[in-house]
Amino acid sequence: MSDHKTSVTDKERQQIKVSQEHQQPTIDLHDERLYINRELSWLEFNSRVLQEAEDHSHPLLERLKFLSIFSTNLDEFFMIRVAGLMEQRDMGVTELSPDGMTPSEQLHEIRRRLLPLYEWQAHIYNTDVFPALEREGIHILKFEALAEHERSILEADFLDNILPVLTPLALDTGHPFPRLINRSLNIGFVLLDTDRPEDGVKVGVLQLPSTLPRLVRIRRNSGNYFIPLEEVIRAHADILFPGLTLRESHVFRVTRDADVAIAEDEANDLMTAIAEGIRKRRLGADAVRLEVGTDMPAFLLEILVRSLGLLASDVYHLDLPFNLQDFLVLMKLEKRKLKDAPFTSRVVPEFAPDGSSIFDTLKHDDVMVHHPFDSFTNSVVKFLTTAANDPQVLAIKITLYRTGGKSPVADALKQAALNGKNVTAFVELKARFDEETNINWARELEHSGVHVVYGVQGLKVHCKLCLVIRREGTKMITYAHVATGNYNLATSRVYTDIGIFTGRQEFERDFVHLFNMLTGYSKHDEWQYLGVAPINLRKKFLDLIYRERDHALSGGSGHIIAKMNALTDPQIIRALYRASMAGVKIDLIVRGMCCLRPGLPGISETITVSSILDRFLEHSRIFWFGNNGKPEVFIGSADWMGRNLDKRIELLFPIHDERYAMQLRQILDDYLHAYARVRLLQSDGAYIRPAGYRDANANRVQMVLLRRAKR
Repeated sequence: MSDHKTSVTDKERQQIKVSQEHQQPTIDLHDERLYINRELSWLEFNSRVLQEAEDHSHPLLERLKFLSIFSTNLDEFFMIRVAGLMEQRDMGVTELSPDGMTPSEQLHEIRRRLLPLYEWQAHIYNTDVFPALEREGIHILKFEALAEHERSILEADFLDNILPVLTPLALDTGHPFPRLINRSLNIGFVLLDTDRPEDGVKVGVLQLPSTLPRLVRIRRNSGNYFIPLEEVIRAHADILFPGLTLRESHVFRVTRDADVAIAEDEANDLMTAIAEGIRKRRLGADAVRLEVGTDMPAFLLEILVRSLGLLASDVYHLDLPFNLQDFLVLMKLEKRKLKDAPFTSRVVPEFAPDGSSIFDTLKHDDVMVHHPFDSFTNSVVKFLTTAANDPQVLAIKITLYRTGGKSPVADALKQAALNGKNVTAFVELKARFDEETNINWARELEHSGVHVVYGVQGLKVHCKLCLVIRREGTKMITYAHVATGNYNLATSRVYTDIGIFTGRQEFERDFVHLFNMLTGYSKHDEWQYLGVAPINLRKKFLDLIYRERDHALSGGSGHIIAKMNALTDPQIIRALYRASMAGVKIDLIVRGMCCLRPGLPGISETITVSSILDRFLEHSRIFWFGNNGKPEVFIGSADWMGRNLDKRIELLFPIHDERYAMQLRQILDDYLHAYARVRLLQSDGAYIRPAGYRDANANRVQMVLLRRAKR
C-alpha cells in the first residue's frame, strides 16, 4: 500500500501551498490526503499508552496498569473496529474511508502498525517491569522454580479446588472444536498415547474457568510469590489426561466480534433481546483474532486457525503473559510506594453541611464541580440523597448510561421512590459492555418503585442529566445537574469530568422537552438553549465554528478552544479547516483519535492538537468560542464524532454563570500550557512530546489541578 494514503509528503504540502498562492483551483477539502485514518489514529493513541508504561516517573504498579490498559484497549478495538472492517471486507464493500482506504487496506495497515507495538509491550514487560517487580519482592513464578514441598501443596490444591471445575476437551472426528468464550484463556495440549504410538499425537483443549483466581499465591516467609493458574494446570496434565503423555502445551486466546446488532424494530422486549445479544457476544460471534505464544508449533497453530475460520494475518504472537488485566490484583498489595499517592477530593463548599439547603444555594448561584478533584459523593450523591429525603421534592428524573456495579446514585433513587417521590430513570441498556450491569440495575430500580424507561429506537441515550422538581410555595421549581461524565462513583475517581448544578428556570422548558422526548413521543425541535443530538447539535457546532470564521473574515478575532475525547467527523473537520483558512486560531485538546491534520500550509496552519495521558483518564468535554470578545462556553456529553452527532441523544449545555465560564477558560489554559504527559499531533499523523517535557518543573496539568483543589 502506498504511503500517500496515510500521510502528506513535503512535496504535496508545497503543491497545495503554491496552488493556493496562485488562486488555482479552490482547495478540495474532501481530498483524502487531508485526513488521518481513524483506526490508525486510534493505534497512535494506544502507542501513547505504552509510552506511559515505559515512563519511570510513574510508580511501578501504575506502569503495569498501563500495560494492562494497552491490552484491554486492543481487545475492544478488535471486538468492534477490526470486526467491522473484516465484515466489510468479507462482504466485498469497496467504500473508501475519508482518507481513501478500503477495508482490506485498513486491515493490512492495522496489522503492520500493530506488530511492533506488541513487541514493544513485551519488551517493556520482560526487560523492565517484570524484573523491577522481582526487585520489589513481587515474584511471578514458573512451576520449575517451586520447591518440592510447594509442589506437593499445589498438587493437593489442584486436586481439591481446581480439577473439579476443569473440563478438558478432546479434538478429533468425534469431538468438534468447542465454542471458546470470547477473551477467555485456553490451553492447547499435545498428547501421546504410548500404548498406541501409531495413532500419532492427540490434541486437547481446556478453557480456564473465570471463577478461579488467575494468580495462585505461594506462601513463603517473606515477599509476595504467585504462580499463574495456567502453569499449575499445565504441570498436572497427567491428572487431566491419565494414561497419556504430555508432549507439550501452549496457552492461547481468542477474541470475537462483540458488536452485537439488536433488531430493535423486531424485538418485542428490548431487555430480553439485549440479554440474548450478550450471550451471543460471549459464545457465538465469529472469531476476529487469535493470540498465541511465540513457541506454538505450526501444526497446532494450523488446527486453531482452521477451526476458528481465521487467516494467518489474524494471528498475533505474544511474548508475555496473556490477560495482563488479571495481574492488577497486585494493586491490592500493601506496596504504597509502588502506586500513585492517594488523594482526597475537595469537599465542595456549597454542599458542605452548614445548615443551609442545597436548593437554597442553587436558587441564587450555579455550582460547578470538576471530578475527581472535587468530590462526587459530596456533590452529586448529596444532591440526590437530599432530594430523596426532602418532603418538598415531588419528582426526580435521570439518565443512566454507565452506573457501575455498586451505586450510591441508584441507592438514592430507590430511597426516593420508597419515600413516595415520582422517580423516572432512563437506563440505557445498549451501553456497550455495560448492558448486563444496566439490565440488573433496571430490574432492581423497578422493584423499588422507580419508573424505568430503557431504549430509544435507533439511538443510544448518552446525555448526562438529572432533574429535581420541587414545590416551593405555589410554584414548581426545577433544579438540574448536567455533566460530561456518567453517574458512576468508581469512574468519578479516575476520570476527569465537569458537572454543573443549576436552579436557573430559563432551562426548565428545554429540560422537560428533552425528558419527554426520551420517555414518550415528541418531535420537539425548537431548543432555546440546549444543543441536542441528533436534532440540532451538529448544526449548532457548525454554526459556532462558522461564526468564528465570519468574525475573522470581517476583521475581528476568531478563536476556538475545544477539549474532547475524539475528533473524527469529516464535516466538522472541514468546518475547522475553513475557519483556519480564514485565520481563526484553533486549539484542540483531543485525548484519543483525531483525524484532522494540523499545520498544513494554507489549510490548518492555525490549528494545534494536543493529547494528554496521565493518572486520570481525560474525559471532560469543554467548548470555548471567542465570539469576537464575547466568549461563549459549553460543556457536553458529545465528542466530534459521527456517532455522537447523528446516532445518539447528546446534550450541549451553555455556561451562563460568568465565574464558571472564566474558570473553564482557566482550566483549558492549564491544559494548553501543560508540558508533562502531553503529545502534540503533527500533520503526518505522528505525535511528539513538547520541548522540556522531562523538566522536573514542567507543568503537569492534573497535578496542578489536584494542588489547586487542595488549596
